[in-house]
Amino acid sequence: MTPDSLTAILGPDPLAVVLSAALLANLAGAAAIAAVALARLPVRRLVGPTAAYDLWLIPPLAAAATPIMVLVSHANSPVATIALGLPAPVIAAIWALGALGLGAVFAAAQMRFMREVQAGRAGPAVVGLIAPRIVLPADTSDYTAAERELIRAHEREHVARKDPRAAAFAALCQCLCWFNPLVHLAAYLLRLDQELACDAAVIRSRPHARALYGQTLLKTQLAAQPLPFGCYWPARGMHPLEVRVRLLKPRRGAAPRHDGHAVVTAQVESIRP
Repeated sequence: MTPDSLTAILGPDPLAVVLSAALLANLAGAAAIAAVALARLPVRRLVGPTAAYDLWLIPPLAAAATPIMVLVSHANSPVATIALGLPAPVIAAIWALGALGLGAVFAAAQMRFMREVQAGRAGPAVVGLIAPRIVLPADTSDYTAAERELIRAHEREHVARKDPRAAAFAALCQCLCWFNPLVHLAAYLLRLDQELACDAAVIRSRPHARALYGQTLLKTQLAAQPLPFGCYWPARGMHPLEVRVRLLKPRRGAAPRHDGHAVVTAQVESIRP
């Protein structure tokens, strides 16, 4: 594409138009994130964790559709420069520095995690985008054979669903939209819903393992390491762990199971600060 054809499509200031499209995409994505953040809890209760996780397809689709509409409609009004009061090259430079800076932070965290993997101290987790693999700590003597099988089943669900790619895409969106706090919130909630969906899949195939599964979650909680491009078993912080444990309770109307929820919840309460 020649400069003249680009000018014909985008107008005399193509960079301003692209920045405007990116700004509008962030606004559309933020609105979709807010809607999903509100909808995910009732959807989880009514339909299940997998449906709640699938809702996170909506924000990137909404964000992607917006700049296409802007560019196709020849919207040459420099919205971004008007909104921020800065020349387009300055805005682009600030954006690039922020994206590269956050990308460097994520890359450093990934390298730290992989060093822990090589030392046998990391996991349970799934690493790798093209050929994902399950990693476990070198010393798994603290886990029973049944607990290790539950952990592997959970991680196999991540591999089957291609969750590491979704996590990497979320990290990429965080880099590109580093200035948008709702994007970072979405990445955090997506990871939690990702774990809940895998929890639900494991329990569906092993309904009598609820108590053991919850106890295994508690046992692995202290093993969390930052992993931007992959999936790791424990969610950070006590609140996500409580959510995961709470959802192990059989849904209303289901046949009675072992009282694992009560057992695990008591353990959560005992270690809460």
